[in-house]
Amino acid sequence: MNTNSQNTFEVNFDGLVGPTHNYAGLSVGNVASLKNAAQASNPKQGALQGLAKMKALSDMGLKQAVLPPLERPDVHVLRQLGFSGSDEQVITRAAKEAPSVFAATCSASSMWTANACTISPSSDTQDRKVHFTAANLSNKFHRSIEAPTTSRVLEAIFTNSEYFSHHEALPMGDHFGDEGAANHTRFCQSYGEQGVEFFVFGKYAFDNSKLFPKKYPARQTFEASQAIARLHQLNKNKTVFAQQNPDVIDAGVFHNDVIAVGNQDCLFYHETAFLNSDKVIDDLQTAFGESPMHFIKVPESSVSIFDAVHTYLFNSQLVTLTDGTMAIIAPGECRENANVKAYLDSVIAGDNPISKVEIYDVKQSMQNGGGPACLRQRVVLSESEMNASNQAVYINDALFGTLNNWVEKHYRDSLSESDLADPQLLVESRTALDELTQILNLDSVYPFQL
Repeated sequence: MNTNSQNTFEVNFDGLVGPTHNYAGLSVGNVASLKNAAQASNPKQGALQGLAKMKALSDMGLKQAVLPPLERPDVHVLRQLGFSGSDEQVITRAAKEAPSVFAATCSASSMWTANACTISPSSDTQDRKVHFTAANLSNKFHRSIEAPTTSRVLEAIFTNSEYFSHHEALPMGDHFGDEGAANHTRFCQSYGEQGVEFFVFGKYAFDNSKLFPKKYPARQTFEASQAIARLHQLNKNKTVFAQQNPDVIDAGVFHNDVIAVGNQDCLFYHETAFLNSDKVIDDLQTAFGESPMHFIKVPESSVSIFDAVHTYLFNSQLVTLTDGTMAIIAPGECRENANVKAYLDSVIAGDNPISKVEIYDVKQSMQNGGGPACLRQRVVLSESEMNASNQAVYINDALFGTLNNWVEKHYRDSLSESDLADPQLLVESRTALDELTQILNLDSVYPFQL
């Protein structure tokens, strides 16, 4: 089991962009997703951009791993919906008879592994195991079909029951809508010590008298966040719940990680992010203890919500470097926006733990509605827990080269919505994924392999 005497690391598990990466504009409330609907995508470029970011963080001395994409189109779900025949007949018929449903089963959204699950490290849980709960993502049909395969992938990587505990996704339906780590942040002095787990939700599902957004849906409920905290056996005194500001949801802030990001003792957030913001900050500091946290509040006068949403400033990664300082891993759009660039320059010059900003091109992800932080799931692991997990998924020079060659071999340079019904694309994708499971030592995790 994990002990404080062991070295403990935060590992970034990045989602690999899949061979059917496409822009179908499926996500209401996600401005970028809707804006770029029906444009041709470049799956090969998207995957290579993501791998380049993974390798760069690994080269910085951070622990980095990869999560595989899901199988798309999801023929298994199409069969559940009444389409029959051979796999080729299923996708041909679905694309013709129910094109919107078919497009949803082709979604590339599993690449955003911030939504894959919520994870609590062993130092926070009563049984001293690392807990995983796959997100049900019930608010969007195209995402609600992800949890079964996501759970199999997590169980194939974190298999040892002495160290890891896996939970089923919460019950489907609006009342327990759960969007995973995109609405969950952990604060701590050092990664191996007990931390504060911070859950941000969009609405109370069982109390209509409370405030809620009017234009776009609140995807995470208070009740779902409470359920995750119970399942993960968290200390109530070290758990903080906060409601997202309904007005920023209606401005396109569909998850908390579009308006706030935290790491260790630092919270970088927009002043409009939370309801009752002062109380939220007080609650976090009380749960954190005597040592003062660093709260970097970004005023609307410096960075508007509009600029935050369109550059994904807060959907950057906030990571601790080997020298103990922090860096913001930001998308290229933050450098292109004068207001955001100026603010980031002021943060680096200010009195706070953030010492640098690193810019990476993840435009294929950005155009589909997700920045650097969407692409990764943070997993805190002790040395023993790392050793007990699947070693084949951790990025090193050899795996980086192998995955780049795999992408070059299997991925298309351009993919339009009409291409998704091409039966040959299904064959290409399954061939690629079958090979990937061998590279990553995952056994059989995809429906076509079962």
